[in-house]
Amino acid sequence: MKKNILAVALMLFFVSANANAWTGNVNFFLGGKSLDENDWAPVDQHAEFGVLVDFKQQDWPVSIALDFLGSTEEATELGVNFEGTTSEFDVGVRKIWGTEGSTIRPYIGGGLAFVGAEFKGTAFTTVSDDDNGTGIWLNGGVYWTLNQSFNIGLDLRYSQADVTLFGIDADAGGTHAGLILGVHW
Repeated sequence: MKKNILAVALMLFFVSANANAWTGNVNFFLGGKSLDENDWAPVDQHAEFGVLVDFKQQDWPVSIALDFLGSTEEATELGVNFEGTTSEFDVGVRKIWGTEGSTIRPYIGGGLAFVGAEFKGTAFTTVSDDDNGTGIWLNGGVYWTLNQSFNIGLDLRYSQADVTLFGIDADAGGTHAGLILGVHW
């Protein structure tokens, strides 16, 4: 994860050093993630947060997208405390419609999803298992750019990545929905 953060920091430094040729967005995401109930109950409805980054040369038709998402949920059932956690690093492309200076910008995107998952149960002792998987992600949404630099909007996405927890195959992706708030340059 530290390598991913360093790579994004270097990328943002490079892009900002050549700001006249580049355009992009850094948006914070706050919402929820619904996982497959058969795989994740009773912790299949997660609170989710993240950072969505896209950038491109001004004459490119699509942006490079780098999204980081994390989700978690806790529940107690029959005296057992359960906790489910996922993390995603999504890499791909995003097509954003609207010319420079447009206020409303719809978008779609997709690519590879690198997903980590952990499931814990605690009664008298804690048992947990975690795994990583690779899959796909697709997203769409719209944001409004105010004063040519402030974004507010909605993001919907779907991801899929298989993991094995306690010897059982499960999908650590799911349906995501949330609000975005960020900056455009």
